[in-house]
Amino acid sequence: MQNTGTHRTAAPGTATPTPTHCPYCALQCGMSLAPVEGGTVEVVERTDFPVNRGALCGKGRTAPQVLAPGARLTSPLVRSGDGALVPAGWDDALDRIAGNLERTRARYGADALGVFGGGGLTNEKAYALGKFARVVLGTSQIDYNGRFCMSSAAAAGTRAFGLDRGLPFPLEDIPRTGCVILVGSNPAETMPPFLRYLTELRENGGTLIVVDPRRTKTAEQADLHLAPRPGTDLALALGMLHLVVAEGRVDQGYVEERTSGWEEARAAAMAHWPEYVERITGVSVPELREAVRMFCAPEAAMVLTARGPEQQAKGTDTVGAWINLCLATGRAGRPLSGYGCLTGQGNGQGGREHGQKADQLPGYRKLTDPAARRHVAGVWGVDPDSLPGPGRSAYELLDALGTDVRSLLVMGSNPVVSAPRAAHVEGRLRSLDFLAVCDVVLSETAALADVVLPVTQWAEETGTTTNLEGRVLLRRRAITPPDGVRGDLEVLHSLAGRLGVEKGFPTEPEEVFEELRRASAGGPADYSGIDYRRLARENGVFWPCPAPPAPDGTDDTDGTTDVPGTGPVPHPGTPRLFLDRFATDDGRARFVPVAHRPSAEEPDDEYPVLLTTGRVVAQYQSGAQTRRVAELNAAAPGPFVELHPRLAARLGAAEGDPLAVVSRRGRAVAPARITTGIRPDTVFMPFHWPGAGRANTLTNPALDPTSRMPEFKVCAVRVEVAR
Repeated sequence: MQNTGTHRTAAPGTATPTPTHCPYCALQCGMSLAPVEGGTVEVVERTDFPVNRGALCGKGRTAPQVLAPGARLTSPLVRSGDGALVPAGWDDALDRIAGNLERTRARYGADALGVFGGGGLTNEKAYALGKFARVVLGTSQIDYNGRFCMSSAAAAGTRAFGLDRGLPFPLEDIPRTGCVILVGSNPAETMPPFLRYLTELRENGGTLIVVDPRRTKTAEQADLHLAPRPGTDLALALGMLHLVVAEGRVDQGYVEERTSGWEEARAAAMAHWPEYVERITGVSVPELREAVRMFCAPEAAMVLTARGPEQQAKGTDTVGAWINLCLATGRAGRPLSGYGCLTGQGNGQGGREHGQKADQLPGYRKLTDPAARRHVAGVWGVDPDSLPGPGRSAYELLDALGTDVRSLLVMGSNPVVSAPRAAHVEGRLRSLDFLAVCDVVLSETAALADVVLPVTQWAEETGTTTNLEGRVLLRRRAITPPDGVRGDLEVLHSLAGRLGVEKGFPTEPEEVFEELRRASAGGPADYSGIDYRRLARENGVFWPCPAPPAPDGTDDTDGTTDVPGTGPVPHPGTPRLFLDRFATDDGRARFVPVAHRPSAEEPDDEYPVLLTTGRVVAQYQSGAQTRRVAELNAAAPGPFVELHPRLAARLGAAEGDPLAVVSRRGRAVAPARITTGIRPDTVFMPFHWPGAGRANTLTNPALDPTSRMPEFKVCAVRVEVAR
């Protein structure tokens, strides 16, 4: 399985394929990049990496095409006097950014400066960006687009288990369990190589339950497909827990030995009797009973959630309800059982661990924890009191642009397409005094900037990412970037120097990682026992992986300790969490009582239909890169509105007719795609495209009170034929 990519000469010493990882989703599939005759680059199968075992989706196979100079930026751009973006030299571009940031800070204060990062940045870049915001700029106003991805699952996992890691077990455990409930996920399109785990599950005699309002390609593989009304996943989980109690399926011994808070959670669930849940969700009582039977029958089972239940204004409670179901049945912290989140973005896991999130410091430490502040400040060589406190979450930061936040640096994100209420966010970006964007391509957000910096991408740089299992991986540089392109670490180094901080921002990724190890040491996400040599040798290492103390009691910098007669003994990493105890103070998992509540915006006479959004297999996230690949565009050329034949008949719409979908925030137009695989009260739009078909023009920015996740997955709309 290989694909010819771009014409690019190889870096010295790369005549043989360079093992690396895909730049897209959180599987971080293994691949190799090989230069071929004529200076082109091709993707070659890499069967030694256990996650994908050589398999790649179309996005991974065609990833080198975005390396082509015609597809990507190769020179800094600055806004000229007539309003156009024109090429400029690096010194000019960096001087403009530094000068504008300094003027904004002098006039309005440090918190008038904002930083917006991305879940695709390597661990090194995410770490350096958080440090840059807090040490160089002195601002609290930093967050990232991962807030829009898995933040509700992270909040619920931390609340219940004391620690968030997307999957607390390796992917290899999934085919060996007895039943998987997959809630709001369509990996057949979002991460196709993952589907083999579900296929192997069923081949091994296990069962698959898929919860999704659409009959997706994944749902077609299920033994049972539950199609609840969008926004009712919380009620569905509570209804199943009610039946677990009523049918005597609670694992009382486990509940008593390993959990706390059961009686309160039990009482909350018992208020959601099956017939009541059927009215809310549209899932019949017999289907509910069958789902409970399938989940409880085997010795081991799992619940996996994704954006469906998480991207709601009650997402944290919704995930919490599914966790309660796992705890009540003894399906957490036991072999081949547990709750897990299928993280979406390439480094969505690592990106939220090391400091680019508004409320966190490296190592998944809390910014409000005095001990955490002292530790990280010591590594950074600054006064702990100089570190700003927590800032605004992602949408709240974007909403404050042009008023409280006057200048913004964006690195690796495209909120013009990806943010909820996107037309409003675009307007806030336009209202800024100054906008700088670092990106590989001229994204829709970069097109609004005063300065655009062309930066390296995955094949042109070395760095680490952390996949959805918590496996820290090493991406290796395979090719030389074009002239005129620099790395993000070089950008931060140069800006820090111009803003008066000469030291502390190295440009070599391994040097940054060594500092990250020290900053994370002792934190929940402890990387201190991991180094580049181990990552290359072991095909990745699961965190937490602390560095054992050296025999003299000092920290050992290479992650090993010398044991007399045995030599260095590294910590093995932690593929499976919680088998002995949970990461709470008392070692017990916490039940949290939750109750169903309506979505932030329910249908009414003016907006009688529900909209839900998602992805298609040939595009990725905001599409900034995949929309530049001809093969992928041929497979998915543009947006569409998926609707049921009954709704189409009421509208008088035929296949391919332009449909206007209108919410309280705006209007989007795209062709009709009619299918019986969606509920009659619901329409679906993919969110990869800008312009008239931009789905996020419509979505609701109502926020979860805990995670600050916007309610992407459900809002009220009306649909009409756009004649």
